[in-house]
Amino acid sequence: MANDGHWYRGHNRGRRPGETDRSADPDGPRISVVIPVLNEERNLREVLPTIPDAYEVIVVDGGSTDRSMAVVAELRPDAIRLRQTRWGKGNALGCGFAAATGDVIVMFDADGSADAREIDAFVATLLAGADFAKGTRFAPGGGSVDITALRRAGNTGLTRLTNRLFGMHFTDLCYGYNAFWRDVLPLLGLPDHRPEDGNPRWGDGFEIETVITCRAAAAGLVIREVPSHEKHRLHGPSNLHAWRDGRRVLRTLVQEWRDRDRSVRLSPAATHFAPRRVDPGCSVVELRSPVAGDAE
Repeated sequence: MANDGHWYRGHNRGRRPGETDRSADPDGPRISVVIPVLNEERNLREVLPTIPDAYEVIVVDGGSTDRSMAVVAELRPDAIRLRQTRWGKGNALGCGFAAATGDVIVMFDADGSADAREIDAFVATLLAGADFAKGTRFAPGGGSVDITALRRAGNTGLTRLTNRLFGMHFTDLCYGYNAFWRDVLPLLGLPDHRPEDGNPRWGDGFEIETVITCRAAAAGLVIREVPSHEKHRLHGPSNLHAWRDGRRVLRTLVQEWRDRDRSVRLSPAATHFAPRRVDPGCSVVELRSPVAGDAE
């Protein structure tokens, strides 16, 4: 709910350094959808038509050997088409984030497992006061027809560990359907996407979703979960590997917990934020971020 023309809760809450006026556009925020792609030609033919024409679409290619990018040019000629600078989903997302011009950035998979109709719910959550809207398959109203018993058990354990380490109440850590205001990017301290020397950076791989979640929590952003239904991958084999990626997420959690204070200091603006409150009484997870002049 907006107060005093801003989307943050709290009476006379001040503007954050570098923050845009999120209520300025009477037509609502501009949406940028970032889609990492690696050999998703068949899936893109079905996924791209579901994304509203009004949204900015940014497709980042990881070196596809099929006609993925040609399909993008055919079906969505207005899309921004990029080639990522290094390797991995994290680097692809970083390239897409840097190119986004919208007020809101949506992280969206090309395999058909995410439902574009749910973007409205993510945006509504941000407009209601959240900085970061995190998709969840396991809160009331969510679900998955794709997750295996092994992956679900691993996700449950990793989610519980995240909650213990970061004082959160997440219901689903390992889900990459998320949205956030573009002006919080400096607080996340993501790896520089520009160097093209081929040397991997921390956060270049599948661990990026965990990195983003941990840093959003460490920075004290207002985080709300959004129930989401995960569908089956439409075509082709998944790039996920339960054991390998589970170990990577575990290592990421430990590393981000150890570096949580350093991560928050990566941006000068981040010193203005610290976790204040977590509401464990509902499926919506919140961290309120105090600013100068804010009172309880």
